[in-house]
Amino acid sequence: MTVRKRLFRLLAAINRAVLPKQWHRDLARLSKPRQALAAYRYWVTRNAL
Repeated sequence: MTVRKRLFRLLAAINRAVLPKQWHRDLARLSKPRQALAAYRYWVTRNAL
């Protein structure tokens, strides 16, 4: 496993523990900061897989 993948898996674990979940909400109706947070979580998850 590469260092990059390990870093993203660590970030994903931190995200699960610290950041709020957004999956049960309509993402289009979120405020801009919450949309950015959801986009960040998606980016980290996608790179961790």
